[in-house]
Amino acid sequence: MNPRPLTVIQVLPALGAGGVERGTVEVAAELVRCGHRAVVVSAGGRLVRELQAAGAEHITLDVGAKTPLTLRHIPRLRRLFGGADIVHARSRLPAWISHLALRGMAPASRPVFITSVHGPYTVNRYSRIMTRGDRVIAVSGFIRDYILTNYPGTDPARITVIPRGVDPGRFPFGYRPPAAWLTGWRTEQSRLAGRFVLTLPARITRWKGQEDFLQVVKALHEEGLDVHGLIVGGAAPRRRRFLRQLQESVAAAGLQDRIGFLGHRDDMRDILSVSDVVFSLAREPEAFGRTTLEALSLGVPVIGYDHGGAGEVLGAIFPAGRVAPGDTAAAAARAAEFHRQRPVVPDKNPFTLQRMLDATLSVYAEAAAGRAVT
Repeated sequence: MNPRPLTVIQVLPALGAGGVERGTVEVAAELVRCGHRAVVVSAGGRLVRELQAAGAEHITLDVGAKTPLTLRHIPRLRRLFGGADIVHARSRLPAWISHLALRGMAPASRPVFITSVHGPYTVNRYSRIMTRGDRVIAVSGFIRDYILTNYPGTDPARITVIPRGVDPGRFPFGYRPPAAWLTGWRTEQSRLAGRFVLTLPARITRWKGQEDFLQVVKALHEEGLDVHGLIVGGAAPRRRRFLRQLQESVAAAGLQDRIGFLGHRDDMRDILSVSDVVFSLAREPEAFGRTTLEALSLGVPVIGYDHGGAGEVLGAIFPAGRVAPGDTAAAAARAAEFHRQRPVVPDKNPFTLQRMLDATLSVYAEAAAGRAVT
């Protein structure tokens, strides 16, 4: 471990509201708390203010713009990197731009290059850059396997698995929403009174499993269970046709009174907490099951396909919720079991935010110490 203060520069396209962006801010804040210097390079966004309030620095450069003009940022990045111990790229184009900037530096002054693989990117030369860090962080065992399978030249010793985590302070076990929220919710969703509430939190896109969820709700309804399904997630403009198709499928099945489309919500924690079962039915394995983990952290049972990061989270916390990918009949049967007797979700969570932060800073310190030695 290296006891001296470090300068860590994280590079990503922008600081919007996604999971990668949130993780970037959380790591920067922890660096500052531990006495290090944290710098983030991006095109900006809604999280910049929070980043700066934590004591980190933000440098506005559009390193994620897919245009040849982005190359003009290389000289400035090279100057910036000259004072850094670690450069941590969290996206493919910023990783390429950072790599080109680092390649032009003298070895003695070149910081350690770290990449984070946040998803199973399309396998090609462009994506390969995410495996070329001096150290590579994989957000799940599934992603580690993806790297080694598709980029067999990658040294396994350079890969560290650091799952994302949730803050138990924000998602406490047994959480109940404020009384005012509950009153508004019961008024807004009066049809839910007395019903077994099933929730699928996922943006509207074909591979996220909304069609599978409809099959589950239909099967349970036909079995005579008083269920209601909630689909919580927004639809981008290019996905609105698919949303209409889903709504038409609901009408054709006569489930208008059994399915609700809530769109994007900022009160997801509250909605998860009042659900009887939360579902994770992505048809393609996801890098990490964030909403699965959030629901389980609250103590809410989750039924999900046993693949990808969500399968890993279920396996570690709530194995009873795992079903074979694509098996909607099994998912419905498991929900019926949970309806007959609500299962107990263990009050344990190995995927905490602090654990993720500690592991990330440990990688930084070890990498910087190695650089100092060499």
